[in-house]
Amino acid sequence: MPCTPKKTVEQIIESGNDFVMAVKGNQPKLFTYLQTQFQQHEAQSVDDQTEQTRNRMTQRTISVLSVLDTVDGIDAVWVGVQRLVRVERTGIRGVEATHETMFYISSVAGNATDFSRLIRDHWHIENRLHWVKDVVLKEDSTPVCAGHAPENMAILRTIALNLFRLHGFASITKALRAVAHDIPRLFSFFQ
Repeated sequence: MPCTPKKTVEQIIESGNDFVMAVKGNQPKLFTYLQTQFQQHEAQSVDDQTEQTRNRMTQRTISVLSVLDTVDGIDAVWVGVQRLVRVERTGIRGVEATHETMFYISSVAGNATDFSRLIRDHWHIENRLHWVKDVVLKEDSTPVCAGHAPENMAILRTIALNLFRLHGFASITKALRAVAHDIPRLFSFFQ
């Protein structure tokens, strides 16, 4: 059975859990429905946030709608959807202006503040783990592919990330440079 977003949502709900799922252009009917709902209805909950970090200023507006019962509503295969969420990010990165609108569906019956936290928590994991593993440690381009080697290497990369962070490194690139030629320091991490 192929793993599709609709099947994944169904499995999540059947297992007694909840989801917050980004909706992108690869789900055109659902994506268009979300855009239309936010154009036609006033959000029931809104949370505005402004953040300044290094050379970046970001304004986020999180808007939430309850699922409305309409003739052209969400397809029934999207099991458990309780809320529609729109996140608008506007900002300046360096000298470049940015604007992005993301849509989400969720089985969580929360408000805009709840979704702000849930979505930020997800991006925190994405930025501090997945991005580091993919870009810094080049996990996706590794030639290791036989037997259990990919899983074992993924475990070793995760252990390395945890050890670096445990020993005060915010930047994994700097951590790699610091211990690359300092084997005693590297082994001291295991004590």
